Formats: sequence, structure tokens, C-alpha cells
Amino acid sequence: MARPNSQSDLERVPMFDVIVVGGGPAGLSAALTLGRAIRPALLIDSGEYRNARAENMHNFLTRDGTPPSQFRAIAHSELKQYPTIETRTGTVDDATPLGDGEGFELTLGDGSTVHTRRLVLATGLADELPHIEGFGELWGRGIYHCPYCHGYEAARGNPIAVLYNDGVMVDLALHLRRFTSDVVLCADGRVDELDETVLNRLADNGVSVRDEKIVRLESGDEELERIVFESGEPLSRKALFAIGQFAQRSELPGKLGCRLLPDGCVEVDDFQATSVPGVYAAGDMAHRPSLPMPLPFVATATASGTIAAIAADKNLVATDTAPRPGPVSANVP
Repeated sequence: MARPNSQSDLERVPMFDVIVVGGGPAGLSAALTLGRAIRPALLIDSGEYRNARAENMHNFLTRDGTPPSQFRAIAHSELKQYPTIETRTGTVDDATPLGDGEGFELTLGDGSTVHTRRLVLATGLADELPHIEGFGELWGRGIYHCPYCHGYEAARGNPIAVLYNDGVMVDLALHLRRFTSDVVLCADGRVDELDETVLNRLADNGVSVRDEKIVRLESGDEELERIVFESGEPLSRKALFAIGQFAQRSELPGKLGCRLLPDGCVEVDDFQATSVPGVYAAGDMAHRPSLPMPLPFVATATASGTIAAIAADKNLVATDTAPRPGPVSANVP
């Protein structure tokens, strides 16, 4: 779609103070904060969520164990009481700065365009799962990535396994010994990457190691039952903990030129501001350089969405109340 090339064209395109892209916990929290600040804002929700496979969310006070879909429904019902908040289902295909340097034009999936003075990205990450037969079907139902999110239910007192891909998984296997006495690290043919010190540490803490390549994961009723290897006996397990690769779900950070961290997340400061003026990012897609990894928790996502919205609002307040150049006559009665 052609860019507006006149003032009249600009006036015909809807202009919002803030547009929030992404309808997960971070985006919903940002929209709520903007509604309470009486900011004309638009929330655009693609309907795709990283935790879509999860039956329940945890570590969120007063909502521990709530299904993610129920959490989103409650959030949308709360947003309806704020008249300045509009929500739409759809995608954002492109975002470009407006010619006046004060805002952005967003091209939506239906071909329409909207303008915004500030932009909050809460588009999340997408997991890139290992190519193991049965892995995708069990992801979020018998395979988990976080002991704080799922360890209490999935690991406590159960025989479990940890899929090795780097040193972080060794630490995770040792961590999970707090939940159960039966932990097996599945090296998947990469045991030569574990030196003698690491192997001794695992053995000393009661973690067994299987090095055979994994052929498939067998399940019943959406629950993990067995890990089948190229050789040796299958391993009966109740849960597998694994951390795969991830990538930005949306291309918007790259199109806008946001600076990325080595792990692929958007770099933000303490106020969730990106390297692009006027653009903020929240949720697991972004973090400060001082953090070693993105945080996958609903609680931290909502907190970051609130901070991003407050920062955008404060920035607009400062912009709109800045002194104008030139002499100003005092309004003296």
C-alpha cells in the first residue's frame, strides 16, 4: 500500500497515541495500563501464543493453575471498561517511521494502515523444537522447559529425563533432583561433550546418563510414556525437560532496526525502550543486557508490559508539555 503523501492522506489514517502489537500477558498488561492512563491505544492480537500448548500457567499470584485461555478472557473483559482502548484480531506485516519523525505507520494483515505516535512490541518468541519423532505432539503436555513453571506438577516424585543440548541442561538436571530421586540426562549421542568432572558431578548427585541417540518419544493420552533409543532398552518416563532454540515470532523488530542481543532477543533498557526512539518491547521477546536469557514467566511479562506502557505514556507527556521555542507571553490576569 502506498505511503500517505499529503496532510489530507495522513488525516484519513487512524492515529493512536500507542499501538501495542501482541495479545499475550505483556501486551494485555500494556493495554490495561494505557487504558487507565486514558491514552487512545490499539491492541493488535494475532491469536498466536507461545504457551498455547500449556494446560495451565503457574507462578502468577491469584491465578496459579489458570488455563492461559481463561487468563486472556479475563484480561479482555477488564479492558472493555476503558473506552480509549480498541482491540483487533490480526497481524502487523510492516512498520515504518512517519515522514515527520513523530510516529509510525503500521500495515496490517488485511492491507489497511494505522498510525501511532509510540509503539509497544509484545510479539513474543517462537520455539524451534528438536526434530525428534513425537516431540511436537508432547510439547507443553509431557515435555517442559521450566522447573519453576512445571516442575511441581510434572517432576515431583516422578521418573523424569532431561534432554542435553548444552551445559545449561546439566544444571537443570541437577536442579530437578530437588523434585525427584529419579533423573536421567539423555545426552542424545553427545556424551563426549561432557568432561570427566561434569560426569562425576552428575554421578555424585544421583543423575544417570544415557548417551544413545533418541529415535522417538512414545505417549498415551497426551502424556509421555517412553523414550526409545537407537539401541538399548527404552526408558519409561513421566516427563522430559528440554530447552530448544527460539526466534522472534515477528519480523517487526528487524524491520524497525531494533538492536538485538546475542541470543536473538530485542535489547531494551530498564524502561523497556529499544534502540529505536519511540519503540518499546516487552515480554519474553526482549530483555536487558544484564540478564543472561529471556524470562519465560507470565508474571515478568505482565510487569514488563506495564513498565513499557508507563514509559511510553511518560514520554508522550514530556513531548506534549515541552516548552516551545521563542518568546512566550505570560498569562497574567
